Amino acid sequence: MPFPFHIDILDQIVKGIIIGIIASAPMGPVGVLCVQRTLNKGRWYGFVTGIGAAASDIIYALITGFGMSFVMDLITEPRTLFFLKIFGSIILLIFGVYCWKSDPTRKMHISGNKKGTLSYNAITAFFVTISNPLIIFLFMATFAQFAFVIPAHPFVMIIGYASIVCGALLWWYGLTWLIDKVREKFNDNGIILINKIIGSLVIFFSLIVLIGTIFNIYTFSY
Repeated sequence: MPFPFHIDILDQIVKGIIIGIIASAPMGPVGVLCVQRTLNKGRWYGFVTGIGAAASDIIYALITGFGMSFVMDLITEPRTLFFLKIFGSIILLIFGVYCWKSDPTRKMHISGNKKGTLSYNAITAFFVTISNPLIIFLFMATFAQFAFVIPAHPFVMIIGYASIVCGALLWWYGLTWLIDKVREKFNDNGIILINKIIGSLVIFFSLIVLIGTIFNIYTFSY
């Protein structure tokens, strides 16, 4: 069956970048580790920590996309896609509320002042992130919400996955730049504030999309 969406490479790039940022931005263990290493060791040690996390995230993104591609004929049916978008919005809303309410500093991984190599910092961050497979649910929600998976167009999907990596790296680059600039004034409260801002943005976005999707329910009525 023909794919019901207009294939736009630029659109896929934008979606991928947004998904990469959403997956990376919450201040979980690796986010806190990135901040600590930036403060204790220097900006580039924090950035390679983000690179390690991005490498783990793209593995889970590929697993999610590969799994969803098997049921693509089902989930691209308009009515099913409608309910999937509702589901994705609700998952993102729950994720945003959890992000806003959580205090990532309570379970911080203590980063010492011993620098180690850049590769060591990247590899340890990779294993910290890969140990949390729950991110698959976040990818499922965002992939459904953005209609990201297009199995019949592998070239577009390759560009999309590359864009997820770019989005993640943009986040880590920007975060370490900011932390490095305000390092003298940054503390645990700064980590909590970033988490609340991120949570608020995810809540706002998910509510807008949820309301917009429900508003168009008449499209799928008999």
